[in-house]
Amino acid sequence: MRLGVLDVGSNTVHLLVVDAHPGARPLPAHSHKVELRLAELLDEHGAVSPEGIDRLVAVIAGAAQAAEDKGCEDVLPFATSAVREATNADEVLARVRAETGIDLPILSGPDEARLTFLAVRRWFGWSAGKLLVLDIGGGSLEIAYGIDEEPYAAASLPLGAGRLTSGWLPGDPPQASDVRALRRHVRAQIARTVGEFSRFGAPDHVVATSKTFKQLARIAGAARSADGLYVQRDLTRKSLEEWVPRLAAMTTAERAALPGVSEGRASQLLAGALVAEGAMDLLGVEELEICPWALREGVILRRLDHLPT
Repeated sequence: MRLGVLDVGSNTVHLLVVDAHPGARPLPAHSHKVELRLAELLDEHGAVSPEGIDRLVAVIAGAAQAAEDKGCEDVLPFATSAVREATNADEVLARVRAETGIDLPILSGPDEARLTFLAVRRWFGWSAGKLLVLDIGGGSLEIAYGIDEEPYAAASLPLGAGRLTSGWLPGDPPQASDVRALRRHVRAQIARTVGEFSRFGAPDHVVATSKTFKQLARIAGAARSADGLYVQRDLTRKSLEEWVPRLAAMTTAERAALPGVSEGRASQLLAGALVAEGAMDLLGVEELEICPWALREGVILRRLDHLPT
C-alpha cells in the first residue's frame, strides 16, 4: 500500500510518501517539503501569528493535494514542538481542520523520542545492543535509551536549534557573550536528565538522527548524501569541539557555504552544534553514528505494525 506521513515540524512541513506493507522495509516514493520555520512565526506571547496560521494552512493544503496526486491510500499527519507549545494551538488545529479537512494530532515530546527510537532500532537491528538515540529538531532535543523497540527512558527538552537561535543568538555572527550564555543554558538543561539515562549503564551504540546531526557530521568529514543511505557516517565529540568555535565566528552566509549545509538551516547550525556537543559531553559519548531513519519512519513503522498481515 502507499502511505503518506505528514510531519508538521518546527522547521519544515514534510510529506513523505512510501510504498509499504507489514514486514517489509518502507520504500520512499516521493518527498514534498516546504521550509516554513513555524518556530520563528510565534509572537511575544508564544502564539502562532495570523500570518503564520495562514501560511501553515496553505502549506498543509498543498501537501494534502500532493498526497492525493501520488495515490496515497492513507495519510498519517502529526505536529511536533512548535504547534504543541503554541499558546493558540487549539485555534491552529481548528483552522487546519476547517480549511484542509485534516485532523492534526500533536505528538508529545516523549512520543517523538519513542517513535524515533523505534525507527533507529529497526534500521540497525538487534545486533546493535543497547541504543542511545539523540535527535535535534527545530524546537526540541529528544533522547531515548533501551535494548528493545520500546526504550527504557525517553525525554524531550526545549533545546531545538530553531528555538535557541531565535531566542539566544540575535547577531550575525553572534556575540561571544551570547554564545557562552546559550552554552550554559543548554548544558544546565541536559544535565537535569543525565541521571535518567546513566543509571542504565553505558550503551552499546550511540546514534543520532535529524538534519542538524547530518550537517554536523558532513562538515566534520562524513560522506555526502549522494553517496547513498548505506554508507556509514560518524561524528566524534573531538571534531565537534573543534568546529563549535569556528561556527561561532562565522556569519550565516559563511556557514551556508560549508559542505552539506543548506541555506535555510545555516543560521541554526551553531545552536544545534552547541546542543550536540553538550549532549555528547554530558552523556559521555565520544562517537556516534548517523541514522537515515527518524521520526517519520517511526510513525510509518508503527502504523504498519497495526495492519493485519
